[in-house]
Amino acid sequence: MDKLLRRDAEHEDAHELREEARGNIRHNSMTFVLANGLQNIGDQAAKASTVLPWVISATGAPTWMTGLLVPIRESGSMLPQAALQPWVRFRKTRREIWIAGGIGQAFGLALVAFAAATLSGVLAGFAVLGGLALQAVSRSLNSIASKDIQGRTMPKGLRGRVSGLSTTISGLVAITVGLAVRVFGGEDLSRTVLALLVGGAALSFVIGAMVFRGLREGEAEAVPMTEANSWISDSWELFTHDAPFRRFVIVRSLLLVSALAPPFVVALSAERSGATMSSVATFIVASGLAALIGGRVSGVVSDRSSKLTMIVGAGIASAIIAVFIASTFIEPLISQWWWGPVIFFLLTVVHTGVRVARKTYVVDMAEGDQRTQYVAVSNTAMGVTLLIAGAISSGLTLLGPLAALIFLGALGIAGVLVGRTLEEVSVGYA
Repeated sequence: MDKLLRRDAEHEDAHELREEARGNIRHNSMTFVLANGLQNIGDQAAKASTVLPWVISATGAPTWMTGLLVPIRESGSMLPQAALQPWVRFRKTRREIWIAGGIGQAFGLALVAFAAATLSGVLAGFAVLGGLALQAVSRSLNSIASKDIQGRTMPKGLRGRVSGLSTTISGLVAITVGLAVRVFGGEDLSRTVLALLVGGAALSFVIGAMVFRGLREGEAEAVPMTEANSWISDSWELFTHDAPFRRFVIVRSLLLVSALAPPFVVALSAERSGATMSSVATFIVASGLAALIGGRVSGVVSDRSSKLTMIVGAGIASAIIAVFIASTFIEPLISQWWWGPVIFFLLTVVHTGVRVARKTYVVDMAEGDQRTQYVAVSNTAMGVTLLIAGAISSGLTLLGPLAALIFLGALGIAGVLVGRTLEEVSVGYA
């Protein structure tokens, strides 16, 4: 395990951990990697941007429902977190919260699998959206608990690598799934295969929850509910009075370029080069390769400087988008079946790095129960921002996907400029 994570215990800042946590760093790191790796596998096998649109299509649900998949998935997992954080802080342990989130996600995807196998039309579409909403809300529990658990059980200098290795594991599985779809799926992927794919994702969440039961977290002092029940005013006060935190939220909002751009790349590629199940499989493989490469590299560089990783990632994403926009005027290139997946791959690699870096940054910048509040409030703010940015970019698609990509590219450039004002919090620069 130490070799996989390139762990150097002598250079890790473990003084902030409780004594019981210091003795279980290796065990907890392995548990966290395996459980989160299984969760990431479930995400890849039932991805809202690649797999679930085909469930909508195969069941004959209205096509407008496809446009709701990513907003429900992303904002649904973020919006509830500020409201949930007083309850989370009230508990002495966070492990059970993470497990409950995993089981809830499994139930949500099981509903999607049921719809894929048995339902049709509008009913199937609403069942898929309902299952996805349940998964998203349940994921908010995993998100709010996992950062705090990392802060309690792992030292600085290790957290980014643990998150990165979990992402790498999911990438390997995504590649396998994509190749299987390409080889065995044919051009028309059946509803049965789709149901099995999403059902397998649900099972992955269940196994991940079982693995996480082995985490040795230890108990911490709980925050009484009477001191943390006004979450709206507390969240607003945190945002308005904590300048470093406010700056992080603003920068994170501007980094949406790498998260929102890939679906538009897929849409343009399908429009110019054609949409088949083989091409969908190619995008799944590209996503897996990106997780495999990006997860391993981003974890290491994030532990060195999560700030630098975020802002460089946003700059690279904007540059990639500029290249793709230019290529749309070169007909022989944009019509090639491989060009869209290559751009998608590069953007997803960058997004993997940005995601791991901002997770590492928020864990490293906070201490104790402050970490729970930071994660919850920043994620809720991001949920609102995501809905706004998603609405703007979706509205711009009336002018064509290129307009949305130009908007997102500009957003990334702004993220680079503002991100330079962030403080350094990583152990590599401490």
